[in-house]
Amino acid sequence: MKTSIIAMIPARHGSQRLKLKNLASLGGKPLISYVVNSAKEAKLFDKIVLNSDSEIFSEIAKKNGIDFYLRPKKLGSSKTKSDDVVNDFCKKFKSDIIVWLNPICPFQTAKEIRNVVNYFIREKCNSLITCSKIQTHCVYKNKPINYKKKSKFARTQDISPIMSLNYSIMMWKTSSFINAIKNKRGAILHGKTSYYEVGKASSIMIKNKEDLIFAEAYLKAMVSNENRNVKYHLK
Repeated sequence: MKTSIIAMIPARHGSQRLKLKNLASLGGKPLISYVVNSAKEAKLFDKIVLNSDSEIFSEIAKKNGIDFYLRPKKLGSSKTKSDDVVNDFCKKFKSDIIVWLNPICPFQTAKEIRNVVNYFIREKCNSLITCSKIQTHCVYKNKPINYKKKSKFARTQDISPIMSLNYSIMMWKTSSFINAIKNKRGAILHGKTSYYEVGKASSIMIKNKEDLIFAEAYLKAMVSNENRNVKYHLK
């Protein structure tokens, strides 16, 4: 029997750090359109659903030929837990796997989405979250994490990398997610959990105006330098 997979794109109306950030213009298009296009290009979802607390996003969904779900207003608060948003969605849309595609990660590619989903299925995971590798000296509460303070300063290439969660993609086996919620546990990371490293571009997240300005500059640079080779100054 074919595994049914639904992509969910969450879009909250009341963002605080950047007002209506999902509709902010990036490269002449609304920010959210990038992940919508990547989801469609991936060509592996039985359904793509824009999940929002506001009807303002219904036109975006209609224009892009995807489904729209208006979730309860109580799930649109900045204090709402992701577990509750996903649990509500699971009750409304039946599938084997739910894939959360973050609309504030505009450079997540269709190819990488396919790779992550295929990995999840192949490894028989219950939950998955994408991450970025940070291979440099890191501290937590003023204490070294991946190096020794009293030793000679290690080369960065010799340091054990730290994996930072970036949430560009999250994914769950629907049945085990629902069971975790029923047992009054957190369900975002439950059961057999995998952390999948994605590329640097995928980890670029738009949370504020400065992030948006950086993304705009990055987008322009990638277009103008697509075929550029590395140059050197030897004199």
